[in-house]
Amino acid sequence: MTKPPAIPCDCDLIREASGLSESGTIGSRLRVIRRERNLTQEELAEAVGVSREIVAKLEQGRRQSARTTTLMKLSDALDVDLSELTGKRDRIGADRDGGRVLALRDVLVSPTFLPGIDSQDDREPTPAAELQRAVDAATDVYWKGDFGGLLARLPGLIGEARHAHAATGSAAVRPLALAYDLGASLLVHLGRDDLAALASERAIVTARDGDDELLWATLHATYSWILLHQARLAEAEDLAARMADRIEPSFSADPQRIAAWGNLLVTALAPAAAARRDVTEYISMAGAAGERLGGRVSVYQTSFGPASAAMQATHAHTVRREPARALEAARRIRPGDLQGISRGRHLLDVAQAHTDARHRRAAVECLQEARDLSPVWFRHQGVARSLVRDIREEETRPSPAIRSLAKSLAV
Repeated sequence: MTKPPAIPCDCDLIREASGLSESGTIGSRLRVIRRERNLTQEELAEAVGVSREIVAKLEQGRRQSARTTTLMKLSDALDVDLSELTGKRDRIGADRDGGRVLALRDVLVSPTFLPGIDSQDDREPTPAAELQRAVDAATDVYWKGDFGGLLARLPGLIGEARHAHAATGSAAVRPLALAYDLGASLLVHLGRDDLAALASERAIVTARDGDDELLWATLHATYSWILLHQARLAEAEDLAARMADRIEPSFSADPQRIAAWGNLLVTALAPAAAARRDVTEYISMAGAAGERLGGRVSVYQTSFGPASAAMQATHAHTVRREPARALEAARRIRPGDLQGISRGRHLLDVAQAHTDARHRRAAVECLQEARDLSPVWFRHQGVARSLVRDIREEETRPSPAIRSLAKSLAV
């Protein structure tokens, strides 16, 4: 049996606060995090309930220790783990546009999940229909790329849905599963893949308790996407492909089933393309699914249609460094076919294809359009950072457009 890690005692925390940990002094970390949060020393001191002088002395290194309770208040006010101030591990932190990542973590990693532990929540549960409307509204916020606004909503929404599920059972399965899935999708964008996997697993397990097989199967697409981000390509493809096989529609199937199947096909396509495997069959089947639908069909928190198939074909050819074929696929997508950050992600693929084809000006225009769709979402995209760096290095004198994009991405 593996021994659990020791919980540090007060003297350990004070010793770490004295600058004996591996990432510099508490003062330097405190100063950096405070500035990232756009807080003055006075504002932080007021939030913690200490004098500004204490904060100043800590930051300047004139005070080499702090009470554990003060450290806890500082970490709470700055929305970071206590270990961030003591230098013991990477920060979880908050998105700089608002909202609390720690609050989302806390609702996902809760002692109430342990067997035999009750939540002790005696509130009247929120009706399932009201919860679903709230989840739908949060989904709209996600697709607009307002990550800070979504972070502000999700912890409370997941908490309410969990309480309703515990109190009413199957009636709240759908909103709870979709709220978990929404949290998983957001956490991937924020680079919290392990926490995203936990949220996605909770979504799938919750849906399994219901009677909607289509919902349950669809939620595996998010888990596959997380595996892709972890570079577990074979597992990502296999999971999505197996779920697609499970719900493969008959000729007379309803549009939602076809849309869910199509989404799982294009989810499997992405890791296959990244692994340099032949994706012709995936593109063909997804295209056929889009043609059967004739237009975009909503399915739970996403949608699928002919443009979705063309978007993923563009992505596959871009990943395989086939710019001519990528741009040919992109031309099948009309203005208005893709919305919000879905269009933004497509524009990044098109920008990559133009870069590979040496169409620098067209690539920059795509990047600018993607940024204008959602500056917050854009800032979290590693592809955008890589493209801007590459273009900037190629330009003898960086253009105003590239300088503006670099500033937006802090590169």
